[in-house]
Amino acid sequence: MGTFLRPGQRKAAAFGVSFDTDRDTSGASAIIDTEKQSNLLHQRKRLPVTRYQREILYLLEKHGCTVLVGETGCGKTTQVPQMLLEAGWAAGGRSIACTQPRRVAAITVAARVADEQGCTLGREVGYKIRFEDVSTSGVTKLKYCTDGSLLREMMDDPLLTAYSVVMVDEAHERSLSTDLLLGLLRKVLVQRPDLRILISSASLEAEKVAGFYDARTVKTSRKRPHQEAAGNDDPATALTSSDPGNGKPADLSPAILSVEGRLHPVQVHYLDEPCSDYVVTAIESAVNLHRESVPGDILIFLTGQEECERAVTLLEEEAGRLRRIGGKNALRIMPLPLFAGLPAAQQALALEAAPRNYRKVVAATNVAETSLTLEGVTFVIDACHVKQKTYNPRTGLEALLVAPISQASAQQRAGRAGRVRPGHCLRLCTQEAFSQLQQATVPEMQRSELAGTVLQLKALGIDNMMRFHWLAPPPAEAMVRALELLHSLGALDDDARLSKPVGCQMAELPLEPRLAATLLAAVRFGCGQEIATICALLSVHSVWASGGGQRKAMEEAQSKFATAEGDLVTYLNVWKAWEDSGRNRKWAERNLVSQRVLLRAADIRNQLLYHLRRLGMEPISCENEVSAVCKAITAGLFSNATRLEGTVYESVDADYSGTNSYSLVRGTGGQAVRLRIHKSSVLWRVRPSMLVFHTVQQGPSSWHEMQDVTAIQPEWLPEIAPHMFQSVARPRPQPGGM
Repeated sequence: MGTFLRPGQRKAAAFGVSFDTDRDTSGASAIIDTEKQSNLLHQRKRLPVTRYQREILYLLEKHGCTVLVGETGCGKTTQVPQMLLEAGWAAGGRSIACTQPRRVAAITVAARVADEQGCTLGREVGYKIRFEDVSTSGVTKLKYCTDGSLLREMMDDPLLTAYSVVMVDEAHERSLSTDLLLGLLRKVLVQRPDLRILISSASLEAEKVAGFYDARTVKTSRKRPHQEAAGNDDPATALTSSDPGNGKPADLSPAILSVEGRLHPVQVHYLDEPCSDYVVTAIESAVNLHRESVPGDILIFLTGQEECERAVTLLEEEAGRLRRIGGKNALRIMPLPLFAGLPAAQQALALEAAPRNYRKVVAATNVAETSLTLEGVTFVIDACHVKQKTYNPRTGLEALLVAPISQASAQQRAGRAGRVRPGHCLRLCTQEAFSQLQQATVPEMQRSELAGTVLQLKALGIDNMMRFHWLAPPPAEAMVRALELLHSLGALDDDARLSKPVGCQMAELPLEPRLAATLLAAVRFGCGQEIATICALLSVHSVWASGGGQRKAMEEAQSKFATAEGDLVTYLNVWKAWEDSGRNRKWAERNLVSQRVLLRAADIRNQLLYHLRRLGMEPISCENEVSAVCKAITAGLFSNATRLEGTVYESVDADYSGTNSYSLVRGTGGQAVRLRIHKSSVLWRVRPSMLVFHTVQQGPSSWHEMQDVTAIQPEWLPEIAPHMFQSVARPRPQPGGM
């Protein structure tokens, strides 16, 4: 048979089907476990996608864009990038990028592929996520990264000249960053005919994506006069050019290839009656399955970290009881959590095979829905809910909301049970309720705040938002609100163009727009060191470690650092106390503070300070001037300013003291929105007259619960944001009601 060569490639042997020849091991560890390598090689050859190696390489050579629809378990995430690597697509100083929608997937898949390649993670195979780059410039040939981190790279290299192939994996999840990346890659493909785009997913509207990338329908525009004069050297305007370059793809039409998976049949079960608490029902179902003594681990899908930790606590109680009943030789339950904020060592426990005489029961969020492979799972218990962002452009509030999943997501979750043997999936809803779920998840682009997305596009020289090609067009009202917010933060001028220097500086910072504005304002207020610390702590998961499931212990730990100014200043107190202890681990354990999270925040803080200095700013410390810190916070979060309206009584319980109700100072477009402080806040039992919040989540009731709140003074708003607030009267709430 003939061979298929990468354009410009002369070495025909590069496209052989053998995975164990011509492998570069210069970056491998000093000691290589040959038996392990042999086992990995055997596992790789058994994956279904390896049978399509020649077809994939052929399509990639002939087409600018290839859509690969691979069923769960076919090996597309780990094997296809290695095929490209071994076929020579990383030659000539360029590399291969494979994007993932989640950080956990990027890290774990990169580690797995590095093992299969027999190299040290960070050398030939690496990964890059926000605030963490485990790769080596000039050495790394295959990089797994999140969609967002690749978008950040486009700020410096809009045409992605460092890459020969960009593989967008798990595109069916349709995250905000994924959709933005797909739209930008469409423009890049016009400029770089030598680039290859590979879009892969387990379930995707392949024809729709292929049509979106059909180069015959891509309209190009003439260069602007200033671009002609400047020779288009400005990276901020590179994507607005339309010069086709030195060549064009062999075929303008995208290709579609479908690969079967390695799934065993999965039998799906439903509840006869709806359940009131799916966490408890999931635990009861897991225990009942365990008692059946059928082999196989259990995977439980829940909505968030709190539910996963609660489930593990309940499972540990059941495991102890069953151990006392069953004796020493009985099969034991091994409860494990799996969520994005979990330390890498604990994540590895959930992914590895269970020890002998143990059954893993993994309580996971939707991070386990795709990409990650959990060894030995035969049973899936699906709560049929997910925590997702929802944005209401009329109120201007983006909240986390627990909502039912789509049927497509449910199928993905069920597929986790059929990897090693025939499996079972129990959905914690009735079959009738499942039939009423939406077919596919609404793209995040159509239900999210878009200020960060618009800022990135503006920084890339794309000014006309409405003419940008979207796979799923965002709501026009959400786009208008994003422009209004960016203008109020000073990132856009009156012509809706990126302002200088503020807008350009905000775009350079790896923070969402409000926090970026807060950090820049902190330099003016003389508290850059403190705000950099706060922004770093807001960029990681909670600084508080688990209190053993005891709310009282956690509240006592928080009270040691709590201040009347609120949560963000409290975090600052935790940081300073930790620094004074010499970053002592034992101190962190005694105070129920996460040592791992603080170390991570320390690294992020250093990066933020570096960015400020790179922009020509020298962040200083305000020492103990707390008001400067609070004013800087207000300068970034003034759109989230709220005032106390009164106390609402919704219960006749004698111990119930009412709920303090807040309203947005800027108004909510005529819609009634009730806000209250979340129970996790140090100000939960306090009644600050006015505050700003960082995030909000909507509970099962009609309340929006504010998190990471900071108490402010009413006169600060017209002083800091006079374009938004002419004057703000000090609220005088009545203690007896609204």
